[in-house]
Amino acid sequence: MTLPLWMLLAFAGWTLLVLLIGVGVRRWSLILTGRAELSSFPGDTPHGSEAYRRAVRAHANCVENLPVFAAIVLTAAAARLAPPNFGALAAATVIARVAQSAIHMLLPASNPIVAARFSCFLIQVIAMIAMGVLVVLAALRG
Repeated sequence: MTLPLWMLLAFAGWTLLVLLIGVGVRRWSLILTGRAELSSFPGDTPHGSEAYRRAVRAHANCVENLPVFAAIVLTAAAARLAPPNFGALAAATVIARVAQSAIHMLLPASNPIVAARFSCFLIQVIAMIAMGVLVVLAALRG
């Protein structure tokens, strides 16, 4: 299996981990201790602590970006393209995603924290754009 495919699997695994640890543990601990009911978590209403809401948003960020990353990686894999630096860019994307999610879940918002999160997001966007360009160029050459 190629490094980009490993990184796709890592991204998916991280998305599930953020869901299970960041959101699921908090919800189930409230439900199982009788402090909340199953219906206490409507998706269209802000609820829970600030840390819980940050974890929900961190998970949503993962879910929003995973399909884009997957489309790029799977397009390259399906076309059997392995452009130079593609794997490194895939790894950079996942590392920046993990950092962004961790910052989002662990640290309350302030200007420096939001700037750090945005920097991680920008790294991901630049890396994914570069990956897409590399795939297009490799396909045109091949």
